[in-house]
Amino acid sequence: MISVRERISQLIQEQPDDSSYDEILREIPFHRMIEKGLADSDSNKTISNEEMKHRIKTWQK
Repeated sequence: MISVRERISQLIQEQPDDSSYDEILREIPFHRMIEKGLADSDSNKTISNEEMKHRIKTWQK
């Protein structure tokens, strides 16, 4: 299994050479959010679009 340090190093190496410091720093949490979302999906910890629409409507009251 790849270590966290190795994965972060990979993410940095995959960025274009002209990437700014801020662009690279944004990539790390972006990829982490994707990983968490995929793990939630694999664990069936998701809700339907209909449920999400319902929740959003309750926020708008």
